[in-house]
Amino acid sequence: MADYIPSTSDWVREQVELYERTNGAEGHTLRETGMPVIIVTNTGNKTGAIRKTPLMRVADGKTYVLVGSKGGAPQHPVWVHNLRANPDVEIRDEAEVKSYRVRELEDGDERSRLWELSVEAFPPYAEYQGRTERKIPVFLAEPV
Repeated sequence: MADYIPSTSDWVREQVELYERTNGAEGHTLRETGMPVIIVTNTGNKTGAIRKTPLMRVADGKTYVLVGSKGGAPQHPVWVHNLRANPDVEIRDEAEVKSYRVRELEDGDERSRLWELSVEAFPPYAEYQGRTERKIPVFLAEPV
């Protein structure tokens, strides 16, 4: 089994640790927003190491929508490259942990619908898209 490499970002590392240590009883919301998050465990595309990222909880039935916004920064978050290279992930939604396979959604009705669902769950996504020239990646995580 690969080694876990915690994030170099203090708040990410601390949130993942709190979320996992309390089985999702604490750390299950995004800092000051109070919006719910999930923890996505993925494989680093360069290191092969285990990486963990808190992402906004956007559920669609038994699936989750993962949005690579990075606050509208000009570059994708690192985890986007990881998912493109290794689509098998584990998602922790509070105490529940399950395996998923992700696929990136290109243009089309499915992406449009799930983008709107994502903006409804976390309205700043619309603002983030306006801040960047890149098309913010959207992935659908489906149970395996």
